[in-house]
Amino acid sequence: MDVQEKIEKLRKEIELNSYLYYVLDDAKIEDYQYDEMFHELERLEKEHPELITPNSPTQRVGGISEKFNQVPHRIRLYSLDNSNSPEELKKWYERVLKEVSYQNEGQISLFGNSDPKIPLAVELKIDGLAVSLTYKKGVFVQGLTRGDGAVGEDITNNLKTIKAIPLKLFEPVDIEVRGEVYMPVTSFEKLNQKQEETGGKTFANPRNAAAGTVRQLDPKITASRDLSIFIYTGIVDNNFKTHFETMEYLKKLGFRVNGVQIANGIEEAVKLVFELDEKRKTLNYATDGVVIKVNSLQLQNELGFTSRVPKWATAYKFPPEAVWTKLNKIDVQIGRTGMAVPVAILEPVSLAGSVVSRASLYNFDEIQRLDIEEGDKVLVKKAAEIIPKVLKAEKTENSKPFIMPEKCPYCGEKLVDVEGEVAKYCPNNKNCPAQIKGRLEYFVSKYAMDMDGFGESIIEQLVNLKKVTNYSDFYYLTQDDFMELDLVKEKSASNLYNAVLESKKTTLSKFLNALGIRLVGKESADILAHNFKNLDEIKNASFEDILSLDGIGDKMAKNIYEYFRNEENLSLLQRALDAGVNPENNYTISDNLKLKGQTFVITGTLEHYSRDEAQNVLKSLGAKTPSSVSKNTNYVIAGSNPGSKLDKAKSLGVPILTEEEFMKLIGE
Repeated sequence: MDVQEKIEKLRKEIELNSYLYYVLDDAKIEDYQYDEMFHELERLEKEHPELITPNSPTQRVGGISEKFNQVPHRIRLYSLDNSNSPEELKKWYERVLKEVSYQNEGQISLFGNSDPKIPLAVELKIDGLAVSLTYKKGVFVQGLTRGDGAVGEDITNNLKTIKAIPLKLFEPVDIEVRGEVYMPVTSFEKLNQKQEETGGKTFANPRNAAAGTVRQLDPKITASRDLSIFIYTGIVDNNFKTHFETMEYLKKLGFRVNGVQIANGIEEAVKLVFELDEKRKTLNYATDGVVIKVNSLQLQNELGFTSRVPKWATAYKFPPEAVWTKLNKIDVQIGRTGMAVPVAILEPVSLAGSVVSRASLYNFDEIQRLDIEEGDKVLVKKAAEIIPKVLKAEKTENSKPFIMPEKCPYCGEKLVDVEGEVAKYCPNNKNCPAQIKGRLEYFVSKYAMDMDGFGESIIEQLVNLKKVTNYSDFYYLTQDDFMELDLVKEKSASNLYNAVLESKKTTLSKFLNALGIRLVGKESADILAHNFKNLDEIKNASFEDILSLDGIGDKMAKNIYEYFRNEENLSLLQRALDAGVNPENNYTISDNLKLKGQTFVITGTLEHYSRDEAQNVLKSLGAKTPSSVSKNTNYVIAGSNPGSKLDKAKSLGVPILTEEEFMKLIGE
């Protein structure tokens, strides 16, 4: 046996035993035997460096990365809607039934059936960091974070250090899979103990530890900490009919998957949810709920997506831990929009892995509904495991009524009511320091202009020194301006100044989100960028043009239209552009808008396009792409295995296009 053959044999044996140990938890050899093989491979590769390949087990630890590149996802990663009770799960199931027809053993059961049973895939929701992994001919070539769903960070070198991620699959296939990287609970406890002993930063919970570990610039740090992964879906070309079949195939390829159980209808799914709630308490990894999906891939395709979530899946969130503590007082905070938000100041208490000292009370009606008084004993939980929330209150001998403020605690302006809203507002949007700071903090945040290093303290000092009063002022600061801030030395000042300069080149979507137009968040900013070529087109768009966009409602359209007709807004905007801010649209929009105003609905599977790709082409030509058929639909594009949308289109007389006719229509 020559050296190359020996190296190849060692690699195969090491990968196989890594799979048995890290994926199946079924080790067949002792640790020392594994180490001997690994060291032998290292020795041979050191003697013959020309034989080293990127997918060799010895290459799991790479060099230091300078930064993470931003890479668009081939197919977007969506969020999931949440259900917090069995009743909400059943309502989701009812919505599914209303939109689809179901085929069972050759018998078509329309949604009018009194007791349809759609098979549902039920699996634990891992509380980790979502990633996508791409393989070419069975070799791991790229790993991305979820990012904002459309664009992720390339953390390939770090992911290669996770031994549960196969560097080479059992079959030479092209495939993309999505999964959750997590840190086992026992590993998390050991890491925090080590961090305490060395004076390092401790982590609040395993998810934070995993997220912080996988985004280290030095992969050696990632490798030194124990991470694992569960794969929860895959984008495959095989003609599988169900999610369950897909997961079984991924398991055969060598991926670590969590158990998928099939429930026949929502009642069985609810029963499984309660069983998994008990089971999770014995697991060595954190879970925050259960994911429930329609098992049929055809029905998933038929149901489609909203602008944010798949309609065919929901996440049932487990009831979080709740604890009693004392409500010391109620403060009133003013947000960037002027909304007055009451905040409970609590006696610090440990809750779900972190110390909680504040909780949102949402609005003043909530205080009255719960009959909350300062000095009460209150029950607090974490909504969605993140935001502390007061559930109920009990009176004590020290309880005293909360006095509703009449004026803004920051600027003294009288608080006002807004028609149709329960909240009170400070109308002094120009001079209220709390609103100014809130808008500026939002402007520099990750999903807006992403200015690294600009925390609350930096923003507060810049506002207090009157160096920044609006977002355009950021682009006229000098490095010396930053040197005047407390605890900011030359290096930090340089970093802050460079962060401002780097933010000048941004995407249209991020810039629109950063402007803080009321009701416009990153999802709606994304919709605008998908439908308009540049900022000028949005500025000049009519109210009707904006309202016609799928996902933009009356109030939002009105706010967008009026924002770009306000002289002060336009003046600030031009001042930022004059300073070099250059929001470029990273979405391709054709000069040819020949389909503008027309509505297309896609049903079934297309041969040459994914559904997202076909919708993006249509949007680039000015068309709207809602998920359901109505009398206003201009065309339905029917692929293979079309669903009930095709029948509805026929009943309404909507023209049907084949994929070939669709391609001819768009000129391809």
